[in-house]
Amino acid sequence: MTDFMTEITQNGGTELTMTAMLTTILCAFISGVMIAAVYYGSNKNRGASWSFTVTLFMLPAIMSIIILFVGSNVARAFSLAGALTLIRFRSTGEPKDIGYIFFAAGAGLAAGIGLYLYGLAFVVILCAAMLIAERFASRENPMRLLKITIPEDLNYHDAFSDVFGEFTTRQSLHAVKTADLGSVFVLSYYVRMKRGADEKAMLDALRCRNANLDITYSEIPIED
Repeated sequence: MTDFMTEITQNGGTELTMTAMLTTILCAFISGVMIAAVYYGSNKNRGASWSFTVTLFMLPAIMSIIILFVGSNVARAFSLAGALTLIRFRSTGEPKDIGYIFFAAGAGLAAGIGLYLYGLAFVVILCAAMLIAERFASRENPMRLLKITIPEDLNYHDAFSDVFGEFTTRQSLHAVKTADLGSVFVLSYYVRMKRGADEKAMLDALRCRNANLDITYSEIPIED
């Protein structure tokens, strides 16, 4: 391990030749294709972003070339760090998507320092693990945001417990706020429906408890 780190520090990892550059780009592109394909294939039913997929395809190649060009040149490394401080990355909001960014960057780093086989093995293994994880995750319904407006005299702590027990596997009260000058409360729940549960039947049951006031059932918004 010490010899490997010394070699990277002294020689910049991969000797900069045309063959090395083309091999690095090819390896990075292969990694990018696999990562982007896994991301898009496992998220297309949930509205996968095509622009983010293209970014995952590009990122390993960009990272590998940066590493290849910088090498062990300290001046170039500090110049690159200064340039990158001018770039502001927008958070995708999804922790999993941020993980994919680091995944692609790691694949590019492996290609840039010349660890082609190890880098490809890393990508293949992690892609397979992600596909397995997505397969198990798809067996559960996604979390949803449920907003229920109730009269001010209704005790909301256990007013809907039996309804949630019948239709959901998980529920948590996220926020409570007043509306209409304090005449009503708006409850925000995170809920996960049971597989095969009827959403309309749940909403009808809730309407019977909240005096037929407003109910909103939607996806959880992503914060920028």
